[in-house]
Amino acid sequence: MSSRERNHVTVLGNGEKTIVFAHGFGCDQTVWRRIVPAFENDYRIVLFDYTGSGSSDKTLYSKERYSSLDGYALDVMDIAEELNLAHVIFVGHSVSSMIGAIASIERPDLMDQLIMIGPSPRYLNDGAYHGGFEREDINELLDMMELNYKEWAKYLAPVVMKNEERPELTSNFEKTLCENDPIIARRFAEVTFTSDVRDRLDDVVVPTLIMQTREDAISPIEVGEYVHSHIKGSEFVLMDAKGHNPHISDPEETIQVLRDYLTGDNH
Repeated sequence: MSSRERNHVTVLGNGEKTIVFAHGFGCDQTVWRRIVPAFENDYRIVLFDYTGSGSSDKTLYSKERYSSLDGYALDVMDIAEELNLAHVIFVGHSVSSMIGAIASIERPDLMDQLIMIGPSPRYLNDGAYHGGFEREDINELLDMMELNYKEWAKYLAPVVMKNEERPELTSNFEKTLCENDPIIARRFAEVTFTSDVRDRLDDVVVPTLIMQTREDAISPIEVGEYVHSHIKGSEFVLMDAKGHNPHISDPEETIQVLRDYLTGDNH
């Protein structure tokens, strides 16, 4: 089966330059629906679902291949090879920031720019490194997913969205989480929340933008600053948006930050 079918690849837009938008854990390509229209007149847009997520072919999900973030980076590289993509702008949300970083190291010609939204190279605290979670937190999260997936989604959605005054954002995100296969989602969660790619950040040489929101319970500000300090020449933008999903909660600001970076207006 082609990557195009396996990963439910969507190609839109008219530009010569390509932007690849990569969704985070628990999501699919539909999370970019309020961002894409701002760019499709000037860029070619590639959207996809990681194997096991969204409308991908879940029968092709392999526990072995996706036992680390490298397996998800392979999805990115397979899609790029099939669509003959090189020198793209890669926009990765959350765990996709690190998946994109891995792909950029493995295939140096793949990206001209790497844009990370709410990145974290390690979610677990480790000595002086504050990732935001203790091991017990993650174990509880994984146990909850196993025992009652819908209750887990109900618990996680408001923590992630952090926009209490806009409850519709939380309920919509809860719905997105509930559309996942619970078994695959739990495995993806374990891979995501126990990953540690801190030692690979120094190998990222592509120009990188880190977009960090305030009050992010998943990737705290100090984590974004850590990524910024370990990727040579990277740029860091602290957004006004709150929560872990600014592309959903604050699309206008997200579009503006992306535009400013891509046109060089913030340099």
